[in-house]
Amino acid sequence: MNKSMRSLFLVVAVSMAIAMFWNKVPAISQSVHLILDPTGGKLLNWSANVGILLFAAAISLFITLIQKYTTDQETLRQIKKEQKILQEEIKKYKDHPEKMMELQKKQLQFIPRTFEITLRPIMYTSIPIILFFRWFNDYFTANPIKIFGLLSWFWAYIIFSMIFTTIFRKVFNVA
Repeated sequence: MNKSMRSLFLVVAVSMAIAMFWNKVPAISQSVHLILDPTGGKLLNWSANVGILLFAAAISLFITLIQKYTTDQETLRQIKKEQKILQEEIKKYKDHPEKMMELQKKQLQFIPRTFEITLRPIMYTSIPIILFFRWFNDYFTANPIKIFGLLSWFWAYIIFSMIFTTIFRKVFNVA
């Protein structure tokens, strides 16, 4: 197992431990609440709608910048370009199963390369995301509010973060 995979497993294990022990080890949740309650809590108390929008934007910006500066953007663009060319060739040969299978095998060779390149941002972002999600869950459990009168915090965050991530990826030209 290579170094990046070991690092990923370690980060995933720590993330899972944080999630599992959030309520069992008070120091974890208390330290996060100590930081986020006076800042994010006040923002959400002022306006949950604006607060969740700002949190989604800030977290999306953080993740996008981490992705941009911890991945080899040129290599990712090249891989995407090659995959697009292969997709077009696969469409041409849909009536020739043997040629199509050969091209699909070629396409599968991109997966390990892409995975290795895109792995690093996960190592930097997973723990902060887990901490935010656990804190959001605590906040909105104590203050059950529907965002814009419709959505739970979770779905509002997911929708807004998808929108902001799309915008930020275009603005910062992230592959």
